[in-house]
Amino acid sequence: MAGSLLWLSWLLVSLLSVYLLELLAHYRRQLPPGPRPLPLIGSLHLLGVQPHRSLASLAKTYGSLMSIRLGTVTTVVVSSPEVAREFLQKHDAVFAHRSTPDTVVDHARNSAAWLPPGRRWRALRKIMATELFAPHRLDALQPLREEKVAELVDHVARLAHKGAAVDVGRVAFTTSLNLVSRTIFSHDLTSLDDHDASKGFRQLITDIMEVAGTPNLSDFFPVLAAADLQGWRRRLAGLLARLHQQFDAEVDHRRLHGHDAGEHEKGKDDLLDVLLRLAARDDDTAGLDGDTLRSLFAVLL
Repeated sequence: MAGSLLWLSWLLVSLLSVYLLELLAHYRRQLPPGPRPLPLIGSLHLLGVQPHRSLASLAKTYGSLMSIRLGTVTTVVVSSPEVAREFLQKHDAVFAHRSTPDTVVDHARNSAAWLPPGRRWRALRKIMATELFAPHRLDALQPLREEKVAELVDHVARLAHKGAAVDVGRVAFTTSLNLVSRTIFSHDLTSLDDHDASKGFRQLITDIMEVAGTPNLSDFFPVLAAADLQGWRRRLAGLLARLHQQFDAEVDHRRLHGHDAGEHEKGKDDLLDVLLRLAARDDDTAGLDGDTLRSLFAVLL
């Protein structure tokens, strides 16, 4: 009994010492003001069920630039346009790198959305800027946008004529998906009339977004990341693998057979053509291997 009490006392003293040392380190780093963190959990208890509103309320007390410790991770919160302008415009190069959520860490290694600023990130960004989002490219896609809107209107009109209900979420998602897939692959990935296929694809994308956005213990306690206690990283990997199968089939088919007859206008390359051509060059600074192509398509879709 005495030995157990001695061990418990030693444990409590150790935890208290660690907590005091963390507080000392926190204040010596000259961070912005913020709530005093509790042992182990930091200020996680202050976030509530609506973190954005909780942070806005805390900012009224500690200012538009405050620090808050979430678990063992210290975060700086900016909550006013003036301070945000300092971070995002005047000092954007310094603060451009952001931490990667543990759930998407494997996907982030090749994703333009998560890569840190550098040669490869700039190369991927340039490809998207020049081959997808440039004004002349967007202008060239206007007939495609008009075609997809016309298909949507026709589909809704046919359902209305039959007196059938319209799943607005499904048809809007399918139209947007096919607009992007025609830009990348020159054909639709699904059909407005194929209810099961389009609904299944929509559910897959929804599941990926929900898993990627779910709070993860590993983000607040990085020491636990290797264990993946909640299984979010494993689940996202499985969902992305299903999505990647579709992309791999598109890439393999294009490499083996080129475009199918009537798939796109003669002499006009789609984004997949451009990417495969760049990947074959010796000066491929973007590193357009299979993993990078999968990540790029996942971001665009």
